[in-house]
Amino acid sequence: MNNLTAIIGGSALSQLPGLHIQERQVVRTPFGEPSGVLIFGQIGQARVVFLARNGYGRTIAPHLINYRANIWALHSVAVERIIAVSAVSSLNPSWQAGTVLIPDQIIDYTTGRDNTFYDNTDSTENEIVPLDFTYPFDETIRKVLLKAVQTQKIAAVESGTYACTQGPRLQTAAEMQRTIRDGAHVVGQTVMPEAVLARELQLPYAMLALITNRSQCVEPPPKMLASAPIVSAQALTDLQEVLARAVQDLVMINT
Repeated sequence: MNNLTAIIGGSALSQLPGLHIQERQVVRTPFGEPSGVLIFGQIGQARVVFLARNGYGRTIAPHLINYRANIWALHSVAVERIIAVSAVSSLNPSWQAGTVLIPDQIIDYTTGRDNTFYDNTDSTENEIVPLDFTYPFDETIRKVLLKAVQTQKIAAVESGTYACTQGPRLQTAAEMQRTIRDGAHVVGQTVMPEAVLARELQLPYAMLALITNRSQCVEPPPKMLASAPIVSAQALTDLQEVLARAVQDLVMINT
């Protein structure tokens, strides 16, 4: 068993506690260039590979990310599972900045993104089969992530619905009210089509969604932005610890 775990997120997440970087690899795909090089490393007995979703230096807007190339690149190096990290806005007034949600459902509001590998290219000649996406996140990984978050004593929510919008603009007030009526709990811009592409390649996928603020339509109004860097710095440290613990726990489960 290869037991290689992929982490997709911001470039700072490659600096995990105990991570020993072993190599950097450029991967070519039939769908173009991924967001950046793949960084391979080791944390204890856990082998990991990291990909910066928005590019190293955060230069790629969410709607311009080559999600197909990213997922295909990870699949081509034989990853067995994917942990994704995403910054989100809360639609729940009781969920404060710094809280981590481990979502279990998705509402997709994106448009125009390449959201399937089945596009009649040479690399996808197999018969098209309807994809079961009823439960978009892998339950085993979700449980491991929840345990790691709780061990780290971070404020956490164990389930909720992630509304994925097109970006790069934020929603209007009316759009946010519709999103709340639809049953969403947080809003972000990156889980789709990332999650469904992983499902097409049979890669178990789950996410840590870091709440960075409350949406403007949620009462009471969000705190002043001046407080955000403090929350973000602490949240980054916490997420690094959670990821380091989770990837090692996944190795124990799958060996």
